[in-house]
Amino acid sequence: MALSRLARIGLQRHLKLTSSCFAPSLPLVTQLRERRTHLARDISSSSVSGEKLAAAKAAQRHDWNRAVSEAEKIVGYPTSFLSLRWLLSDEIANVALHLRKLVGSNHPLLKTAKTLVYNDKNQQAWGLIVLLVSKAAGHAPTIPDMDQDKSAGVLHSQRALAEVTEMIRTSHLIHQGMINLQSMDNAGNNLSGDSEMIFGNKMALLGGDYLLANASQQVANLRNQDLNLLISSAYRDLAESNFIGDRDEQNNPLPAKPQPGTKGKSSPECNLEELGFGDLEDNTEPMDMARAIGNPEKEWSLRHVLGGGSLLGKSCQGALMLAGLSEELQKQGYLFGRHLSLAWQACIDLQPFLLNKLPQGAQFSLVSAPVLFHLEYDPSIYEEIEKGKTSVEEIDYVALHQAIGTGPGLEKTKKLMQKHSQAAMSVLDRLSPSDARTALQNIILAMQEL
Repeated sequence: MALSRLARIGLQRHLKLTSSCFAPSLPLVTQLRERRTHLARDISSSSVSGEKLAAAKAAQRHDWNRAVSEAEKIVGYPTSFLSLRWLLSDEIANVALHLRKLVGSNHPLLKTAKTLVYNDKNQQAWGLIVLLVSKAAGHAPTIPDMDQDKSAGVLHSQRALAEVTEMIRTSHLIHQGMINLQSMDNAGNNLSGDSEMIFGNKMALLGGDYLLANASQQVANLRNQDLNLLISSAYRDLAESNFIGDRDEQNNPLPAKPQPGTKGKSSPECNLEELGFGDLEDNTEPMDMARAIGNPEKEWSLRHVLGGGSLLGKSCQGALMLAGLSEELQKQGYLFGRHLSLAWQACIDLQPFLLNKLPQGAQFSLVSAPVLFHLEYDPSIYEEIEKGKTSVEEIDYVALHQAIGTGPGLEKTKKLMQKHSQAAMSVLDRLSPSDARTALQNIILAMQEL
């Protein structure tokens, strides 16, 4: 009894002390509330056009973010950082620590790291797509219960494959952050003056190799020889994507020189079968590159099937292979990932040209769809692109941006995105209705609004 009375007295004293401590801060809270009210009034008094623009952008971001967020809930947890346990290992932690030495330099590895850390929408959702396809397609009834993650509706092996897809994609992006420090003529000379650049290249090489090695080990642990062959062919395709057409001394891709007599002409739109490079028959074999260069749509498709579409398509195919589904359905999985990747790339290619004026110092890919389509329409812009054979820094991107904005390239790129989006949707129509199928459809629709 005495103890409880002492406890009540102590509690009362504590409450008095707490209230006396916070009492002086109440006027400050009132001031903050008043300032917030004034700020809200200032914002509300902005121009009508500014309000509409902000509302439109907010709606677009909300649609995309909501589609991805809802999709992540369907498969169990956020998948944008599926390779997080590898990224938090001691080896990668040491790489991240050494990256601080590159701060202040112009090494592209820093930009790559920022893209990965902030989860740029241009690079996300690879693992998420694989898991959604896995859940939407289901699995054979012969799969043992112990191999299933019943809470998410996918197999443990499919979740491991989604993680592998993220790691391979991330390692490829990191490897692309390497730069050539010397021209071939000066290769082997003293590089001591470029120590920061050399160090950055080492970090890009070792960091990418570490993720790639872990991805290879994880595929081997799945003990499926056919899957191992399929993913190995995706490695090969990513490597071959760097050997298409002309490149500058920093290995940035340059478009092929327009053929004589093409000014003002436009090549006919290719059907989906014409955009096959041998992969529609046997996608484990190397792709045929011979007849693609020079045709804008074929050249663009080849570059991006090798550079990403192959990985996403084969990962979706591999997920259905692990599920014990038919070869026909596995092929449809490949086609879905391939078309979705190309639609996504067309959406990314459009982004710089949605601006009325390119910001000073900004650049865009010289092999993006709008550039290739406009180059066929107006070959004269190749004179400006040709300046980039030594370095793309020599090119006047503002002038190129203005010229391309007046041509047919943007409209053709929008049609390209719609064509591959519709092709991906047609594959989904073959699957039974489910929340996973709906989530994939919502992602495709939200992509149209970016």
